[in-house]
Amino acid sequence: MTRPAAIDIALARNVLQTEAAAILALVDRLDARFEQAVRLLLDCRGRVIVTGMGKSGIICRKMAATLSSTGTPAFFLHPAEAIHGDLGVIQAEDVVVALSYSGETDELLRLLETIKRLGARLVVLTGDERSTLGKAADVVLDCRVSEEACPLNLVPTASTTAALALGDALAMTLLVAKGFRQEDFANLHPGGKLGRRLMRVEHVMHGGDLAPIVGVATRMHDVMYEMSRKGLGMTCVVDDAKQLVGIITDGDLRRQMVTAGQGVLEQSAAGVMTRNPVTVRRDTLAAEALHILERRKITAVVVVDDAGAVQGVVHLHDLWRTEMV
Repeated sequence: MTRPAAIDIALARNVLQTEAAAILALVDRLDARFEQAVRLLLDCRGRVIVTGMGKSGIICRKMAATLSSTGTPAFFLHPAEAIHGDLGVIQAEDVVVALSYSGETDELLRLLETIKRLGARLVVLTGDERSTLGKAADVVLDCRVSEEACPLNLVPTASTTAALALGDALAMTLLVAKGFRQEDFANLHPGGKLGRRLMRVEHVMHGGDLAPIVGVATRMHDVMYEMSRKGLGMTCVVDDAKQLVGIITDGDLRRQMVTAGQGVLEQSAAGVMTRNPVTVRRDTLAAEALHILERRKITAVVVVDDAGAVQGVVHLHDLWRTEMV
C-alpha cells in the first residue's frame, strides 16, 4: 500500500503570503490611469462587457457580477463564443474590460477589430503593458506579479488573485463615485440573506385594509371585533384627521378587564388606549424594526407617514416568517 504524502502546511502558508504580496504590490501602481478607467465606467452609457479566457474568464465573471450588483449594468462575454457569433452584443456606447495576463490571448486579440470599428472603449488588465492588448487599450492597468503561488510557477494563482482584487477596487471606487446607497443595494438584492437584512418594513407590514384601525370614539365591543378580525393582537386608534393617537393591545384589554370588569365594554377606545405608541417609517429597515420590538419587549409597531397617518402595522411574527430572526 502506497504511503500517503505528507501535507506541507508551510507550502500552504507560502501560497497565502505570495498572493497577499501580489495584492499589496498593486497599491502603489494605482495612478491617473486607474482614475481614467473608473471615469470610463462611470460615463458609460451602454453596458460594461467583461471578457477573458480560462481562469481569467472566471475572474471576469465575478467582476461582472460585482459591477451588476452595485448598479453598473455589466455581463460576461466569452471571447471564444464572441468570435463564433456573439460579437453582436458589443455596441458603440459600451466599455469592454478585457483581462489577459499575457496580453496576447488569441481569442481576445480577435475581438480588437470589432471593438475599434464600433468605437467601444477598451480597458485592459494585464501583466504586460507593452503587449498587443495593452497597446490597443484606451486604458491599461498593470496587474503583473513577481511570481505565481504555484510551486511550479505555472498555475495562475497570484496573478488571478491580483486581477480579482483590482476588479474589486474598480467596482468599489465606481460605487462611491456613482453615489450608490444602501437602499439601492437593497433594491438589487431582494432575495437571500442580504435581501432579508436590507428589507424595508413596507415590504412586510400589514397595510391598507389589513391594518387594524379604530376611531377614538369607537366602543370597545367594536374595538374587540376589529382586533379579532385583523388578528394582530392590537389596533391603532386614530383621531378625526386619521392621525395616530394611540394603540390598544390584548394586554391593555386584560388589564382593563381586571379593573373595570364588564364595564370595559361601555368605554370608548380613547379611554383604554395607550398614548404615544412606538412608530417607524415605511422605509425603516426590517432589522431595525426587529431591534425596536425586542428592546421595547412589544410584539407590534405602527408604521406612520410624516403627518402621523397610519400606513400599516409590522408584527414580530412577520419578521419571523421572513427569517429576520
